[in-house]
Amino acid sequence: MELTRTAYGIWSGGRFMHFGEPLGDDRFLGVIRHAYQAGVRTFMTADVYGNGQGDEILARGLEGFPRDSYCLVGAVGHDFYEGKREGAKGYPRFTNATLRSPDKYADYLRSATEKSLQRCRVSKFDLLLLHNPDSTGYSSDAVWKGMQQLKDAGLANRIGIAPGPANGFTLDLIHCFERFGSLIDWAMIILNPLEPWPGHLCLPAAEKHNVNIITRVVDYGGLFHDDVKPGHTFRQQDHRVFRPAGWVEAGRSKMEQMRSLAEKYNLTMLQLSCIWNLSHPPVKSVIPTLIQEATPDAKPIERKVDELAALSTDPRLAQIKFTPDERDQLAQIGNNKGCMNLKGANPGHSGEPEADHWSLRDELVEVGKRWGIDPHRDLACTHSAATARA
Repeated sequence: MELTRTAYGIWSGGRFMHFGEPLGDDRFLGVIRHAYQAGVRTFMTADVYGNGQGDEILARGLEGFPRDSYCLVGAVGHDFYEGKREGAKGYPRFTNATLRSPDKYADYLRSATEKSLQRCRVSKFDLLLLHNPDSTGYSSDAVWKGMQQLKDAGLANRIGIAPGPANGFTLDLIHCFERFGSLIDWAMIILNPLEPWPGHLCLPAAEKHNVNIITRVVDYGGLFHDDVKPGHTFRQQDHRVFRPAGWVEAGRSKMEQMRSLAEKYNLTMLQLSCIWNLSHPPVKSVIPTLIQEATPDAKPIERKVDELAALSTDPRLAQIKFTPDERDQLAQIGNNKGCMNLKGANPGHSGEPEADHWSLRDELVEVGKRWGIDPHRDLACTHSAATARA
């Protein structure tokens, strides 16, 4: 089954990524089932979430639904089997030189995929993503040969790539499309009307190489759910406490300028964001984070699921696509160029490559030239250190 217009990520509900109120077992499982019953038909997991617990709980949530009635997306790449967790940095990528040599990449990918499938209680993924790769993952023939072998073995119908965990990786991703685009079916990027940069820079390359795009963080840290307002109190462990001071107020101010377009089409703000993403030709699916905010007046997460699902089930919403002028209007309002230090190949990085950022190689500079991207102009943080989000 191909990915559908709307998708549900197992990181929703606050269990595996710290956003809002972590749901208890019964409600967490109930939201998965509610998403299916509401009309969402693509579900995504990653083996590293809870060291396999994400796979297992998604399997429980989807239990009883016909396997051919939903699209299952998996992701592998963080080695929590042999790697040692490094605090907030998480587990090393399987391509880390201290773990294995390139001739062992394919073996790891097969083993990790088979274990994930076993936990998901299925025989294959409809799509398997290379999850948060390091610089080797974007450029290694051995990695992508291993990914193709999974497809050849029938463990995945499609393969793709999911850059992360933070924003960036622009030139790395485009270079990956150029080298392995014939193998790559899907890529997942961060994109929304309050965060058009830098994700929009890779869309022309995706379109040229016939790579479909699924977009995450469509909700922009929950703002497009419309229940995070100035003065909102976040829980101590909530990821959003690390954003710069004033981000809620700034985002809400820009959202108010977007409401007239939402009203024109009778959309919620989440639907506005999703349709803006889907109005870019390569974007075929959206997967916002669904959050139960820990405040008394918060919108129930089930209602957020319904807003998302309606984009597929409501014939009126399924037909809406913003015009290029409307799309550009929202991008101009939300323009965030230069607001943060980007991950991946970065002109500001020096020294040895790390898991999420590395120096700008000459071949990536050439990639930029081919696509009209000047790293020092288009990928640099231009905001002050006090306001730039890492």
